[in-house]
Amino acid sequence: MKIEELLESGAHYGHPVSKWNPKFKPFIATKKNGIYIINLKLTLDYLNKAVNEMKKITEKGGNILFVGTKAQAKDLVQTSADNCGMFYIVERWLGGTLTNFSTIKKSIRRLVMLEKDSSPIYKNKTKKERHMLKREKLKLSDLHRGIKDMKHLPSALFVVDANHEKIAVAEAKCLGIPTFGLVDTNTNPNSLDFPIPANDDSIKTIKLIMSHISESILESVGGTHKDNSGEAPEVIEDKGSDTNSEEQEVVEN
Repeated sequence: MKIEELLESGAHYGHPVSKWNPKFKPFIATKKNGIYIINLKLTLDYLNKAVNEMKKITEKGGNILFVGTKAQAKDLVQTSADNCGMFYIVERWLGGTLTNFSTIKKSIRRLVMLEKDSSPIYKNKTKKERHMLKREKLKLSDLHRGIKDMKHLPSALFVVDANHEKIAVAEAKCLGIPTFGLVDTNTNPNSLDFPIPANDDSIKTIKLIMSHISESILESVGGTHKDNSGEAPEVIEDKGSDTNSEEQEVVEN
């Protein structure tokens, strides 16, 4: 990963100055046109630190739960997690997913039962009752598809946008699970154990960083690279799309 790649993806664009979190100040290089510019040298340093730590976890056989429920992140998080064989949640976060994991496992066991057409749960049911069970199956399948095979609590949590996924982060903290993720200028970077300061609203930035993390993890566990070339639909515009020599000078000096 190079600073030029981060710059091209718009990783340096923060939120308007009125929406900043004062604790993010150490990661700010300057402000331009009413928005804060993130210091990409620090982004790269913290990204490398986070990746190295995640590689240590996966090399020891640990699993990482990737969470990205905001529109820009869903497809990218799922693709990256699938690519490196990790778990993911891209629909809504169910309260208690970590702190009440035993209940989640019961829900997953019910899903497995519902997915078997020959399951006794369908026996002697009316057409209406069968239809209701199938609707329940679709709902549970959507919620649990990324953690269906997660037998134990994850070894680490990675989130795209620590503010948006604050409940997930709080649950991980409560259980002593290491937390990683992208933090923007409106976020307290201290909310994560391993924050990565970057534009967490930019599809290009999320894709670049998630792909790098996924490939690094895959390499650390000796896996085979899967095709990860699919473009996610750009549902929300990046905060910034153009870069110029003046901005490059700002983030590199």
